[in-house]
Amino acid sequence: MRRAFPGVSAFVLAMSFVVATANPSPAALRPSRVAAAAATAGPALPACSTAAAAAPDLSTVKTAFAPVPGGSPFGVAVSPDSRFAFVASVAEPLSVYSLALGGPAPVGTVSIGDAQTAGVTLTRDGRYLLAADDTGALVFRTSTLEKGGSLSFGAIATTLRSGGSGAIEVATSPDGHFAFVTLEDSQEMAVFNLRRALAHGFGGSDLVGYVPLGLAPVGIAVSTSGRDLFVTSEGTTASETEGTLTTVNLAKAERAPSHAVVSTVPAGCNPVRVVATRSTVFVTSRASDAVVAFSVAGLVSHPAHALLGSVQVGEAPVGLALVKHDTRLVVADSNRFGASVAPSDLAVVTVGSNGQMTLGGYVDAGAFPRDMALSPNGKLLLVCNFDSGQLEAVQVAGLP
Repeated sequence: MRRAFPGVSAFVLAMSFVVATANPSPAALRPSRVAAAAATAGPALPACSTAAAAAPDLSTVKTAFAPVPGGSPFGVAVSPDSRFAFVASVAEPLSVYSLALGGPAPVGTVSIGDAQTAGVTLTRDGRYLLAADDTGALVFRTSTLEKGGSLSFGAIATTLRSGGSGAIEVATSPDGHFAFVTLEDSQEMAVFNLRRALAHGFGGSDLVGYVPLGLAPVGIAVSTSGRDLFVTSEGTTASETEGTLTTVNLAKAERAPSHAVVSTVPAGCNPVRVVATRSTVFVTSRASDAVVAFSVAGLVSHPAHALLGSVQVGEAPVGLALVKHDTRLVVADSNRFGASVAPSDLAVVTVGSNGQMTLGGYVDAGAFPRDMALSPNGKLLLVCNFDSGQLEAVQVAGLP
């Protein structure tokens, strides 16, 4: 069953402790941000918070905005050659943009009934785009999408369906043979045999099974080694805001998903997105206004001691992306619940060799920045501004 508010689970609505108020203008707030914020001293999880950290405005960073048809963009992915961006949204299942001139220029849309897509990802070879939808995912042929124009069902290679609900983020195995979809409303992650579904059309046997997770599972990332998956869950019970990060053995998930969990650790208040380097896992803790860092090795061998630290950012951070060869994190401070402490923006965090994080400043964004994707050539960071209906392109070279 479809959610009336895509991306807003019943748990999120119930646990929203921020009172919605009219936001003051960015100009009225930004001058107070006068000093960079350093990482939390010592390995301690941040408490729940609605206090945006102080840091300089990065007004010299170049950005460009393009409207998204129908508005409400959710997820974005960029082709391996950095020439095209694919944007999923509530209104239009998919919009296609050319990046040839350094900024997003619309070239096509895909309209498929009442489909409401969320997170997206590309297989490593770039042949297929997966968009989380309903109980699983829609799988598109990128060669068809890149032709542009008005498209419909002909762009779909196959459809993945499970018995769960609330599909929100998606990832694929490094070899492209399997797909993993977090089911926000079902407290689990569905595992699909993507290679078989593409070869023969989706059938019931292509649903391998489910990985059990916490309440409102959302974010998902594949480790750089391809050995593990990292998945966030926003809570543990309906009365708790503290959520978790679960480490899943990828190979076991492909064979026996219900037995693939390696560890589960606390990850702050309402953790929602996750990215990873070879050594470190970074999680946005939305209701802590923070990014939390964990040791990759520690999550597998010593989970109780895997926490490395945290850094406070802006209000209600959601998406995050690693840029500049993993030396910077860009964090989407969504302010999705309308707190008066700060506007929506993009926090830029410097990442040290030991995982230490320092907040360096804020880049302007539209309303409710959500998912993000870095172009493979490292030049553009694409941001989905959900409430203002925009795709934003940030020139990475200008980031400090």
